[in-house]
Amino acid sequence: MREICLDTETTGFDPASGHRIVEIACIELMDGSPTSRPPLHLYINPERDVPEDAFRVHGLSTEFLAQHPPFAKIVDQFLDFIGSDSRLVIHNAEFDMRFLNAELKRCGKPRIAEDRAFCTLTLARRKFPGSPASLDALCRRFEIDNSHRVKHGALLDTELLAEVYVELLGGKQRGLNLAGMEAEEASGRPAAPLTAPNRPPRPPRPHAASAEELARHAAFVAKLKNPIWLALAEGPDAAAAPKPQ
Repeated sequence: MREICLDTETTGFDPASGHRIVEIACIELMDGSPTSRPPLHLYINPERDVPEDAFRVHGLSTEFLAQHPPFAKIVDQFLDFIGSDSRLVIHNAEFDMRFLNAELKRCGKPRIAEDRAFCTLTLARRKFPGSPASLDALCRRFEIDNSHRVKHGALLDTELLAEVYVELLGGKQRGLNLAGMEAEEASGRPAAPLTAPNRPPRPPRPHAASAEELARHAAFVAKLKNPIWLALAEGPDAAAAPKPQ
Protein backbone atom coordinates (compact mmCIF):
# COMPACT_ATOMS: atom_id res chain seq x y z
CA MET A 1 0.00 0.00 0.00
CA ARG A 2 1.31 3.45 -0.94
CA GLU A 3 1.23 6.11 1.76
CA ILE A 4 2.63 9.62 2.07
CA CYS A 5 4.09 10.96 5.33
CA LEU A 6 3.46 14.69 5.25
CA ASP A 7 4.18 17.77 7.33
CA THR A 8 3.77 21.51 6.90
CA GLU A 9 5.03 24.65 8.61
CA THR A 10 2.88 27.78 8.63
CA THR A 11 2.75 31.43 9.63
CA GLY A 12 0.21 30.75 12.36
CA PHE A 13 -2.60 28.57 13.63
CA ASP A 14 -5.64 29.45 11.53
CA PRO A 15 -5.91 29.75 7.74
CA ALA A 16 -9.22 31.55 8.17
CA SER A 17 -7.24 34.40 9.80
CA GLY A 18 -4.99 34.73 6.75
CA HIS A 19 -2.20 32.42 7.83
CA ARG A 20 -0.41 30.47 5.11
CA ILE A 21 1.83 27.45 4.53
CA VAL A 22 5.56 28.22 4.34
CA GLU A 23 7.04 24.72 4.00
CA ILE A 24 5.86 21.27 2.89
CA ALA A 25 7.64 17.92 3.00
CA CYS A 26 6.39 14.53 1.82
CA ILE A 27 7.98 11.07 1.99
CA GLU A 28 6.65 8.15 -0.02
CA LEU A 29 6.07 4.88 1.87
CA MET A 30 5.29 1.50 0.40
CA ASP A 31 3.97 -1.10 2.83
CA GLY A 32 5.17 1.04 5.72
CA SER A 33 8.75 1.63 4.53
CA PRO A 34 10.25 4.66 2.75
CA THR A 35 10.89 4.05 -0.94
CA SER A 36 13.89 5.15 -2.99
CA ARG A 37 11.90 8.10 -4.37
CA PRO A 38 13.46 11.35 -3.14
CA PRO A 39 11.29 13.27 -0.67
CA LEU A 40 9.37 16.30 -1.85
CA HIS A 41 10.58 19.34 0.10
CA LEU A 42 9.39 22.84 -0.78
CA TYR A 43 9.74 26.26 0.80
CA ILE A 44 6.81 28.51 -0.07
CA ASN A 45 6.39 32.26 -0.21
CA PRO A 46 3.34 32.94 1.98
CA GLU A 47 2.84 36.35 0.33
CA ARG A 48 2.65 37.93 3.76
CA ASP A 49 4.88 38.52 6.76
CA VAL A 50 6.01 35.78 9.15
CA PRO A 51 5.04 36.66 12.74
CA GLU A 52 7.79 36.53 15.33
CA ASP A 53 6.09 33.67 17.20
CA ALA A 54 6.08 31.52 14.06
CA PHE A 55 9.68 32.43 13.26
CA ARG A 56 10.78 31.23 16.69
CA VAL A 57 9.15 27.84 15.96
CA HIS A 58 10.56 27.09 12.50
CA GLY A 59 13.20 29.76 11.86
CA LEU A 60 11.89 30.70 8.40
CA SER A 61 11.97 34.47 7.92
CA THR A 62 9.89 36.68 5.66
CA GLU A 63 13.05 37.63 3.73
CA PHE A 64 14.11 34.01 3.18
CA LEU A 65 10.65 32.89 2.03
CA ALA A 66 10.31 35.83 -0.36
CA GLN A 67 12.93 34.12 -2.54
CA HIS A 68 10.68 31.09 -3.09
CA PRO A 69 7.55 30.53 -5.21
CA PRO A 70 4.03 30.94 -3.83
CA PHE A 71 1.80 27.92 -3.32
CA ALA A 72 0.07 28.42 -6.67
CA LYS A 73 3.39 27.79 -8.44
CA ILE A 74 4.10 24.49 -6.66
CA VAL A 75 0.57 23.12 -6.27
CA ASP A 76 0.76 20.78 -9.27
CA GLN A 77 4.11 19.41 -8.12
CA PHE A 78 2.61 18.74 -4.69
CA LEU A 79 -0.56 17.10 -6.05
CA ASP A 80 1.46 14.94 -8.43
CA PHE A 81 3.59 13.64 -5.55
CA ILE A 82 0.72 12.73 -3.23
CA GLY A 83 -1.37 11.20 -6.01
CA SER A 84 -5.12 10.89 -6.04
CA ASP A 85 -5.73 8.16 -3.49
CA SER A 86 -2.63 7.49 -1.35
CA ARG A 87 -3.20 7.76 2.38
CA LEU A 88 -1.68 10.88 3.95
CA VAL A 89 0.02 10.06 7.26
CA ILE A 90 0.09 13.26 9.33
CA HIS A 91 0.74 14.07 12.97
CA ASN A 92 -2.21 16.23 14.06
CA ALA A 93 -3.82 15.77 10.66
CA GLU A 94 -6.71 18.15 11.26
CA PHE A 95 -4.30 21.11 11.44
CA ASP A 96 -2.39 20.35 8.24
CA MET A 97 -5.51 19.38 6.29
CA ARG A 98 -7.18 22.72 7.08
CA PHE A 99 -4.17 24.60 5.74
CA LEU A 100 -3.75 22.40 2.67
CA ASN A 101 -7.39 22.69 1.68
CA ALA A 102 -7.35 26.44 2.25
CA GLU A 103 -4.37 26.76 -0.09
CA LEU A 104 -6.00 24.49 -2.68
CA LYS A 105 -9.17 26.56 -2.56
CA ARG A 106 -7.15 29.72 -3.29
CA CYS A 107 -5.74 27.98 -6.36
CA GLY A 108 -9.11 26.75 -7.57
CA LYS A 109 -8.11 23.11 -7.01
CA PRO A 110 -10.35 20.37 -5.53
CA ARG A 111 -10.00 19.87 -1.80
CA ILE A 112 -8.38 16.76 -0.36
CA ALA A 113 -10.96 14.48 1.24
CA GLU A 114 -10.58 14.29 5.01
CA ASP A 115 -10.81 10.49 4.95
CA ARG A 116 -7.48 10.34 3.07
CA ALA A 117 -5.68 11.61 6.17
CA PHE A 118 -4.52 9.22 8.87
CA CYS A 119 -3.69 11.00 12.13
CA THR A 120 -0.78 9.51 14.08
CA LEU A 121 -1.58 11.82 17.01
CA THR A 122 -5.00 10.19 17.37
CA LEU A 123 -3.48 6.71 17.14
CA ALA A 124 -0.81 7.54 19.73
CA ARG A 125 -3.41 8.87 22.18
CA ARG A 126 -5.47 5.72 21.72
CA LYS A 127 -2.49 3.41 22.22
CA PHE A 128 -0.99 5.34 25.15
CA PRO A 129 -3.87 7.10 26.93
CA GLY A 130 -2.77 9.81 29.32
CA SER A 131 0.81 9.88 27.99
CA PRO A 132 2.38 12.72 26.00
CA ALA A 133 1.78 12.19 22.30
CA SER A 134 3.84 14.93 20.65
CA LEU A 135 6.34 13.90 18.00
CA ASP A 136 9.21 14.51 20.44
CA ALA A 137 7.50 12.41 23.13
CA LEU A 138 6.95 9.53 20.71
CA CYS A 139 10.57 9.70 19.57
CA ARG A 140 11.62 9.32 23.22
CA ARG A 141 9.19 6.44 23.75
CA PHE A 142 10.47 4.54 20.71
CA GLU A 143 14.14 5.55 21.23
CA ILE A 144 14.30 7.39 17.91
CA ASP A 145 17.15 9.91 17.80
CA ASN A 146 15.70 13.42 17.46
CA SER A 147 18.63 15.27 19.05
CA HIS A 148 19.10 17.27 15.82
CA ARG A 149 15.55 18.64 16.04
CA VAL A 150 16.34 22.10 17.40
CA LYS A 151 13.48 23.82 15.54
CA HIS A 152 10.44 22.50 13.73
CA GLY A 153 11.19 21.73 10.10
CA ALA A 154 8.86 19.98 7.69
CA LEU A 155 11.45 17.64 6.18
CA LEU A 156 13.05 16.54 9.45
CA ASP A 157 9.66 16.17 11.12
CA THR A 158 8.42 14.03 8.22
CA GLU A 159 11.47 11.78 8.44
CA LEU A 160 10.91 11.33 12.19
CA LEU A 161 7.20 10.77 11.62
CA ALA A 162 7.92 7.96 9.16
CA GLU A 163 9.91 6.17 11.88
CA VAL A 164 7.29 6.84 14.55
CA TYR A 165 4.52 5.58 12.26
CA VAL A 166 6.25 2.23 11.80
CA GLU A 167 6.60 1.86 15.58
CA LEU A 168 2.97 2.81 16.19
CA LEU A 169 1.95 -0.03 13.87
CA GLY A 170 4.02 -2.56 15.77
CA GLY A 171 7.60 -1.97 14.68
CA LYS A 172 9.60 -3.25 11.73
CA GLN A 173 8.80 -6.91 12.47
CA ARG A 174 5.10 -6.80 11.70
CA GLY A 175 4.48 -10.47 11.01
CA LEU A 176 2.93 -11.26 14.39
CA ASN A 177 -0.80 -11.20 15.04
CA LEU A 178 -0.63 -8.06 17.18
CA ALA A 179 1.18 -6.13 14.48
CA GLY A 180 -1.37 -7.30 11.96
CA MET A 181 -4.16 -6.12 14.21
CA GLU A 182 -2.56 -2.68 14.50
CA ALA A 183 -2.13 -2.45 10.75
CA GLU A 184 -5.76 -3.45 10.25
CA GLU A 185 -6.90 -0.87 12.82
CA ALA A 186 -4.84 1.85 11.20
CA SER A 187 -5.77 1.11 7.62
CA GLY A 188 -9.39 0.11 7.97
CA ARG A 189 -8.59 -2.90 5.79
CA PRO A 190 -8.37 -6.52 6.98
CA ALA A 191 -4.82 -7.61 7.65
CA ALA A 192 -3.58 -10.61 5.70
CA PRO A 193 -4.27 -13.77 7.76
CA LEU A 194 -1.39 -15.83 9.03
CA THR A 195 -1.30 -19.25 7.37
CA ALA A 196 0.53 -22.42 8.37
CA PRO A 197 3.20 -23.73 5.98
CA ASN A 198 1.94 -26.36 3.55
CA ARG A 199 3.94 -29.37 4.72
CA PRO A 200 3.12 -32.81 6.19
CA PRO A 201 2.64 -32.96 9.98
CA ARG A 202 5.58 -34.07 12.09
CA PRO A 203 5.10 -37.53 13.65
CA PRO A 204 4.56 -37.43 17.44
CA ARG A 205 7.64 -37.82 19.57
CA PRO A 206 7.72 -40.60 22.21
CA HIS A 207 7.15 -39.15 25.66
CA ALA A 208 6.59 -42.10 28.01
CA ALA A 209 9.19 -42.58 30.76
CA SER A 210 11.55 -45.54 30.36
CA ALA A 211 11.70 -48.39 32.88
CA GLU A 212 14.99 -47.05 34.22
CA GLU A 213 13.52 -43.54 34.67
CA LEU A 214 10.49 -44.98 36.49
CA ALA A 215 12.77 -46.94 38.83
CA ARG A 216 14.85 -43.87 39.67
CA HIS A 217 11.69 -41.86 40.31
CA ALA A 218 10.29 -44.54 42.63
CA ALA A 219 13.56 -44.61 44.58
CA PHE A 220 13.45 -40.82 44.94
CA VAL A 221 9.81 -40.82 46.11
CA ALA A 222 10.53 -43.55 48.65
CA LYS A 223 12.84 -41.13 50.47
CA LEU A 224 10.06 -38.53 50.92
CA LYS A 225 7.78 -38.36 53.96
CA ASN A 226 4.10 -38.87 53.03
CA PRO A 227 4.37 -37.85 49.35
CA ILE A 228 0.91 -36.60 48.43
CA TRP A 229 0.98 -37.90 44.85
CA LEU A 230 1.32 -41.50 46.11
CA ALA A 231 -1.87 -41.04 48.12
CA LEU A 232 -3.62 -39.59 45.08
CA ALA A 233 -2.38 -42.44 42.92
CA GLU A 234 -3.98 -44.88 45.35
CA GLY A 235 -7.37 -43.15 45.07
CA PRO A 236 -9.34 -40.27 46.70
CA ASP A 237 -10.05 -42.25 49.88
CA ALA A 238 -6.32 -42.72 50.49
CA ALA A 239 -5.71 -39.07 49.83
CA ALA A 240 -8.34 -38.07 52.40
CA ALA A 241 -7.10 -40.47 55.06
CA PRO A 242 -5.36 -38.92 58.10
CA LYS A 243 -1.63 -38.85 57.84
CA PRO A 244 0.36 -40.96 60.29
CA GLN A 245 1.85 -38.97 63.12
